[in-house]
Parts: sequence; structure tokens; C-alpha cells
Amino acid sequence: MYNKRKIINDPVHGFISIPSELHYDLIQHPYFQRLGRIKQLGMSYLVYPGAQHTRFQHSLGAMFLMEEAIAQLRSRGQEITDEEADAALAAILLHDIGHAPFSHVLEDTLTQEISHEEISLLMMEHINKEMGGALDLALQIFKNQYPKKFLHQLVSSQLDMDRLDYLIRDSFFTGVVEGAVGAARIIKMLNVHDDQLVVEAKGIYSVEKFLIARRMMYWQVYYHKTSVAAEQVLIKTLARAKELTMKGKKLFAAPQFAYFLENKITGKDFLHSDEALSNYAKFDDSDVISAVKTWSSCDDKVLSTMCRNLMNRKLFKIEVREKKPQAGEVRDLARRIAAKLGLTEAEARYFVTIHPVSSYTYRPKNDSIKILYADGELKDITDASDLLNLSLISKHEKKYYFGYVKESDLY
Repeated sequence: MYNKRKIINDPVHGFISIPSELHYDLIQHPYFQRLGRIKQLGMSYLVYPGAQHTRFQHSLGAMFLMEEAIAQLRSRGQEITDEEADAALAAILLHDIGHAPFSHVLEDTLTQEISHEEISLLMMEHINKEMGGALDLALQIFKNQYPKKFLHQLVSSQLDMDRLDYLIRDSFFTGVVEGAVGAARIIKMLNVHDDQLVVEAKGIYSVEKFLIARRMMYWQVYYHKTSVAAEQVLIKTLARAKELTMKGKKLFAAPQFAYFLENKITGKDFLHSDEALSNYAKFDDSDVISAVKTWSSCDDKVLSTMCRNLMNRKLFKIEVREKKPQAGEVRDLARRIAAKLGLTEAEARYFVTIHPVSSYTYRPKNDSIKILYADGELKDITDASDLLNLSLISKHEKKYYFGYVKESDLY
């Protein structure tokens, strides 16, 4: 019989054992293998050259941390059956399976009215049918419909295994040491109180560091203005390509990419047709890159200029502002670009962007991190912590990234 108990050497966590034949089969599924062709941090490699890691690696890492967390909770006397453990591991393994190429960049550009979380769920349900209901329990946990709510919290919460892995992994591959967190220590301090995932009081400092590191990673990596500039150039490029194809222009694209360029695809298409999900499951970063390289020599000046700039790292200049730029400023800028390139003002708008960026590092109202004291008292981390700046991270931060093409890049 073929051996499915494999060991994977991960640069972040070391050796990761595949827990069971079920998880091996999930990893081998084409939907999951596709994640190896999707970068975890989208365009961030243009800022941090080491950020070449994939959603595939992250998902394996999250599964590893889930296994560690389950072992820890069992050692605390929490009853978790083998079936529940396998289901929780499957749920975290597949939590990102519906991500689009270049991660969040293409959401709302080529598809509308459906999120990657909803697509993940559709893909999980499709795999479940293929496997004769093997993921029934995993789907209940994923959708927070299982009686043991703490299992869902391990998959999706303010302190889930997804966040723990991506902070450690993204910090490792970008070299941003401020994002490193002590996941092992946090997991050792996990417990369950009244069916709620909690952290024992001895782990409070590790949780403080986790939240501060998360804020640092958001503004230093995920919302780095050059990363945002690259993402906006790609988004504008694809928007132009879609506009042209919807008007009948034939552009080079792999069949699965062409499907999304040539049709208006919404959530209803995913729900009522297998075609949308089938094409999505074949669509990855390589399709986008090969198309952009080819479009750089097309006869549409807007599209070809955008593509050449993207391939040669000539990105938008980004001004970070507290208030949204005035319409008159945007219009005047577009007119100058139009005159420079001989375009209409509408065409020139592709070279200007206003991207609002907002962040809640911690949202206690939605799903708080509870600290458990020896006497049974529970406190929210912002109340338990004596750090003055920890209460500030629960506040909403919003900025406007005003981006536009540099004059030197208009030739």
C-alpha cells in the first residue's frame, strides 16, 4: 500500500508530519496544489525580495500549529476526539484554498460580489462531495456550526493558527524581525474556559508582543507604500485589460484567465455554475505574469505602458495622506497625463489611484482575546495589559494612498 505518512521539511517550523491519509489526500488535491503557485504576499517581493513564499507553505504551517495547539489543549484535560482533531486540521489546512492569484490583489477586479473566504467554502464543499462526506465535520468547524466553539476559534479568531503562522512566516521571509512572535509560548499558554479559547495569565506578555508585532507587520509590510503601489499598478492593468476584452478586443490569456476577462463573473456564477469554479481552480500567478509580459507590446497605449512599467518596476509614486485627495487635484493630474501621452482623460485615469487603507489590529467587540487568571477571572487583553500603547491598537486607523505615475515613466 502506498505510504501517505510523509514528512515535509519546512524552513520555519522544521519537520512537519502529515497527520493522516485524509490530510495527505487533501494536500495532493489539485485545488490545494494550486496554492503552491500563488504567492503569500502578492507583490511584496518587489519591496522584500525574499518574500517569495506561497499559500501552500503557509497552509502547511498553519496545520502544524493546529496540531501543536490540539496537543496542548488535550494536555490541559480538554476532550478532543481523534475525529474532531482530524476535522480541525483539515479546516485550517484548507482555510486559504480559495485565494485568487497574487492573494488579495485580484479580489473585486476579475470577480465581484464574492470573497475568497466564500470561494474557499465552495471549494471545500466540492472536495467533500468528491470524498464522500469526509469533510462534513471540518465544514461544521469552519462555518462555526459545531458545538465546541473553541475549535472554530483555532481556525478563525483574533489569535488563530492562521495568524500565528503568517506573522512568523512573513517575518521570516521578508526579514522584518519586528514581526517575529513566540508562537510556541502562546500555544503552551492556551486553554479553554466555558467553551472559549483563552490564554493563561502567564502568557500575557507573549500576547502583547503578538499584537504589537501584528501592527508592525501591517504598516511595515502589508501596507508598505511600495507594495501598495505595485498592487495598484497590477489592479489598474487588469481593469484595463478587462475593459478592452469586454469591448471585443482579443488579448492573449490562458483559457482560465480569459474566462474572467471576457465575462462579468459574480458570486451567482460560482453558485449556479461549475464553470466559474472550474476556471478559478486552474487560475494562478503564472497566468497573470505571462499575460502581462505579452501585453507589454500590445497596441493599446494604456495597457502596454502599464505592463512595461510593472515588469520594469516603474511603480506609482505614493503619497500617504490623512484626508482623501480633492476631486479637482485628481482631475488636473489626469489631464496632464492625458496631454503627455495623447490619451483621453478617462484613459489617463488608469495612471492615477486613490486607495483607502484601514486597519484594526485588534477588535475586542467582535472577538476578544481573553486572559484567564488562576482564580478563574477573565479579562480582555487590553484590560489585563499594563502597556499604555496596547489600548491604542484597538482603534481604527485609516489613511489614503494617493498614487500616480511618475513623469519619467510616461515614455
